[in-house]
Amino acid sequence: MKTLAVLITCFNRKNITKKCLSYLYVQQLPKGYQIDVYLTDDGCTDGTADMVKTFFPLVNIVQGNGKLFWNRGMYKAWETATATQKYDYYLWLNDDTFLFKDALSAIIKTSELTDNESIIVGTVKSASTGKVSYGGRNEAGELIIPNGKTQKCHHFNGNVVLVPSFVYKKLGNLDPIFHHAMGDFDYGMRAIKSGINAYITQDILGTCELHESFPKWCSPAISIRKRIKFLYLSSCDCYPPHFFIFESRHYGLFRAIKHYITIHTRVIFPKLWVS
Repeated sequence: MKTLAVLITCFNRKNITKKCLSYLYVQQLPKGYQIDVYLTDDGCTDGTADMVKTFFPLVNIVQGNGKLFWNRGMYKAWETATATQKYDYYLWLNDDTFLFKDALSAIIKTSELTDNESIIVGTVKSASTGKVSYGGRNEAGELIIPNGKTQKCHHFNGNVVLVPSFVYKKLGNLDPIFHHAMGDFDYGMRAIKSGINAYITQDILGTCELHESFPKWCSPAISIRKRIKFLYLSSCDCYPPHFFIFESRHYGLFRAIKHYITIHTRVIFPKLWVS
């Protein structure tokens, strides 16, 4: 029997988490496969844990402290899974991502095509627009659109990502130095440096709405005091300490220093970037 640990983290969106798990548990798995689910409840106060216990009693709930956010929440779920047993695969799954019924079969099949020695990234689309929202990206950071063939990617969003045990043994877990963002991009780039390839699946595997909004930390409509506060939230995508580590690690010290300066210039003079 092949085993797959599904890793999820959540915070106060009970109905969305319930929908995600509902779609997960109707997956058409290949014969001889079974899944175990590890869900980090990062201090939810909306009854998420009770809902999971009621409707999905097989889920292993991992308790967080409310300060883990996405990357550290996934790290904790993964750490718990590996401490429980050795799995053949580990699947990252965002709790706002809703899989098509054949998604797990498709992503496992793609992994088998690479002898289970590569990271496999599932592409998802917006249910409202039909456009690709998250998935594998090229070196320029652009999303790669599925074309019915297996395509190599440079880094990726962590919505649906399959990590075979071969890859885990070489790369290990996500880097907990990142709180929320950049952990998924970092993992993909670490893989490349270790000689591990990443590919996207041939087709779209599910839906997830795009979370794009103008960042509060660079909005001229907000006071500079509040802009700085928003920038220095560890859940901010451009949280300076983490962004500096990420860029210096993968793009060099010069670029990291340059962007550290431009980020702070933007927070002080936001109108320079607003047309």
